[in-house]
Amino acid sequence: MGFRVAEGKSRPKMVLVAHGSGAKTTGADAILLTVTKAGAKPPQTLTRSKSAVPWGGWLKEVSASVVKKLGEGGADFVVFPTTSISSAILEDEKLGKVVELEPSLDAGLLKAIDDLPVDAVMISGERSSLTWQDLMFFRRGANILSKPVLVMVSPNITAGELQTLCQAGVSGVVAGDKIDKLRQMIDKLPAPKASRRRAEPLLPRMGGGVPTAAEEEEEG
Repeated sequence: MGFRVAEGKSRPKMVLVAHGSGAKTTGADAILLTVTKAGAKPPQTLTRSKSAVPWGGWLKEVSASVVKKLGEGGADFVVFPTTSISSAILEDEKLGKVVELEPSLDAGLLKAIDDLPVDAVMISGERSSLTWQDLMFFRRGANILSKPVLVMVSPNITAGELQTLCQAGVSGVVAGDKIDKLRQMIDKLPAPKASRRRAEPLLPRMGGGVPTAAEEEEEG
């Protein structure tokens, strides 16, 4: 999972990340699987295919061994909390690194993220509906950061809300269901206007397989 800063008039629509595995992820640009315990066995990949989408592990607890096993298992990126031990994440240079943030993080700390070796940020916490406060937090993050901003959303988010997120500078959304519906809505969104420098996620076809739901829940 890679990222870059896009310049110019043409800007991409939002990236769609499916939180889960199986048939419900059809249409996603990437797949995010939860690894709940530091000692848990990371998801195992299926047969690797050139058509498979990039996938990553969302670590609730971080250990060097789990990060290593994710990389060995074919993961393309990892999502981790700010409280994790940095050395455990930095050891694998090939894995894309996405730091999980709370929306109310202090502006000074938010700005400091730009100087850290991470590729993107993900604002956690699924919302049943968007509030003006949510939009202000997201816009603040997009204004301060040059890195892509991903946010968790409800599967029931409306097309209008997706468009508002896009206009607020959000680079991608993470959802746990109704991926096919969200894919259709995102594809129909008008192209964002090039009003400011925007961080654009790149999701190359890494050829990585996607773990099954049963494998996702397996613990070692």
